[in-house]
Amino acid sequence: MPRPIVAIPADIREFDGVTWHAVQQQYIRAAVKAAGLMALIVPAMEDGNDIDAILDRVDGLLVSGSASNVHPSLYSMEARESDGPFDPARDATSLPLIRRAIDRAIPMLAICRGIQELNVALGGTLASEIQEQPGIWDHRKPPNVDRDTMYSIRQSVFVKEGSCIARVVGPGEVRVNSLHRQAIAETAPRLQVEAVAEDGTIEAVSVIDAKAFAVGVQWHPEYWAETDSPSRKLFVAFGDAVRDYAASKEQPLAAPRHQQAI
Repeated sequence: MPRPIVAIPADIREFDGVTWHAVQQQYIRAAVKAAGLMALIVPAMEDGNDIDAILDRVDGLLVSGSASNVHPSLYSMEARESDGPFDPARDATSLPLIRRAIDRAIPMLAICRGIQELNVALGGTLASEIQEQPGIWDHRKPPNVDRDTMYSIRQSVFVKEGSCIARVVGPGEVRVNSLHRQAIAETAPRLQVEAVAEDGTIEAVSVIDAKAFAVGVQWHPEYWAETDSPSRKLFVAFGDAVRDYAASKEQPLAAPRHQQAI
């Protein structure tokens, strides 16, 4: 059986005056190397994407992190310049994909910006510059460091007993690499909180009524998915769910008419 395919929505990037549809290598590598899948990059378009046609051709959805933020107008807030950068084409691509993947019971893993998109897609809101709030730690990436140091595993989150993620990595304290300046404010009605940081910041959620794997994490399991046990377990669980979905789509073909018994 061919490897199942996951869709990964692209970001819009500008290089040398040219617009590109791009996904960071770390997400594709984790999907291929840790989850055992193949990846299909979905162009980020403000209109023109046929969401069901895309999902017809894949077996899962991986919603990646990004330097851009979900536009506040999508959760009924006024946008400030400091809330950016924004990527309207990414918003217009990811949010409908998330909603339809859940409706169609297609497995989904949403990471960093992805968990924020998941929350907004289902009716939740986001908080900006959370490090400025009383009692909230600075979750932003360290300045002027190499990428391995930037993504180093240095923060604890606490996974709730009986949650979806607890069945994958176990309940209680898990060390992760969480890098963000926005976070979930009001949790969407269809989401349940799966893990929190020591300061109470929501770090993981799942879709309450989902008929397939549908989890979002604020940290970056993709970066160390080949070497860190909890990170790898998340991608293996996602990969297994995608394989199960792909297998469920396989229907035995009817025998040609001339071979059917008379």
